[in-house]
Parts: sequence; structure tokens; C-alpha cells
Amino acid sequence: MSLDDWASNGWLRPHRTSRQEVSDLLGIVERDLKDAARTGLSNDWRFGIAYNAALKLCTVLLYAEGFRPASGGLQHYRPLAALPLILGEDRKADAEYLDTCRRKRNTAEYDRAGAATGRDAEELLRFARALRRDVLAWLHHRHGELMA
Repeated sequence: MSLDDWASNGWLRPHRTSRQEVSDLLGIVERDLKDAARTGLSNDWRFGIAYNAALKLCTVLLYAEGFRPASGGLQHYRPLAALPLILGEDRKADAEYLDTCRRKRNTAEYDRAGAATGRDAEELLRFARALRRDVLAWLHHRHGELMA
């Protein structure tokens, strides 16, 4: 499937992003990467903050390609699942990892404390930092007009 197929299915809607919007989202990523590395926060919070950074990076990819998730749910799932459609099928395992993180974050946020370990938080933080490098390189190459 392609992003256009997803849009035809009603899962995405057109979105025209701007340099400012991308810059603002990347600002959230920078804040979250910094905060997720802080000591003194619970592992659940650090994990959730690192997850938010990764989610925002996937959102940047989706926005840059001219789409946003359709209303009605799955606002987190769609950007994560779109990762291999945008960066390539070799990123399918990354999308699956992020979906696992999405579910763990939901458990920590809504069901019980202690769902994420320190190792979980550190692993996701490392992943989000690497994803940031890849997204910035992709943006520069594919949508340089959106770079500040």
C-alpha cells in the first residue's frame, strides 16, 4: 500500500505543512530528547517522553509527504505505521518496534505505573536519536524547502 491508498481508504487526509510547522515539531523533538535523558524522572515518564519524540519525527515525515491522520482515532498509530512507506520497507521492523512502544506507553499512561523499565527508556531514547538523524537527512534530501 501507499500513502495515497491510505488516503483513499480514509485513513489519511491531505495536509499542507510549512517550514514553521516542521520547525515547531522539531523543536518539540529536541525538547523531548533532552527531557527523556534527565535523571530523577520515573522510567515511565522518560519512556513516554522519548516515545513522543519518535512520534513527532514520524509526524514530520507524514506532514512533509502531504498527509495527516484522519480524525476518528489512530492519531498515534498512523504516523508510526507510515514509517516504512516513507523511508522504505527496510524500516518495517522500526515501525513494529514503535507500535510496541505505543502500546507500552499507553499501559504506563492509562493502566499502571512501572510498565517501562530503565532499559526500555534508554533503548527508546537511543532509537529516537537515531531516527532524528535519519529524518533530518531525509528532509534535507527530499524536502529541503521545509528545513529552517
